[in-house]
Amino acid sequence: MGEIEKAQARKQAHARGLYPAPLNEGRSRNMRANRRSNTKPEVALRSALHRMGIRYRKDFRLDIGEVKVRPDIVFTAKRIAVFVDGCFWHVCPEHGRQPTTNEWYWTPKLRRNMERDQRVNSALEAAGWQVIRLWEHEELATAVAAVVEAVNPGTEHASETSADS
Repeated sequence: MGEIEKAQARKQAHARGLYPAPLNEGRSRNMRANRRSNTKPEVALRSALHRMGIRYRKDFRLDIGEVKVRPDIVFTAKRIAVFVDGCFWHVCPEHGRQPTTNEWYWTPKLRRNMERDQRVNSALEAAGWQVIRLWEHEELATAVAAVVEAVNPGTEHASETSADS
């Protein structure tokens, strides 16, 4: 689908009331630029783990009963799923904020995101997986330490990432 067709589809969806019209083209461009995977915090964490020799799968789909999920980082043999959650999209208690424009759209959407996160956590844990949820604002060294401790419990890890954060 070309850019013209995508723009037409967005206008039709706006007209049907499926989601609000953007305030301006700049806001629309910003929202389209949001990524589902390969976000900056996620890439930084993966790079740090890779430099430490820790291997993983990225964006690997897990089918847990009716729940299908793509954790950001997956350690299949150890059954560890790592998510790097965005503060806005997952309603961070520290940085998340209630939208002030188009609340009719954003409030239920963000609530559904939180409910989905809980459903995913429960399904993974019930299937024997360890779930690690990190916030995008966390220091890289802290995030790396949490993952390393889960992957290799009780081992000391080099704090080489402190210079990278």
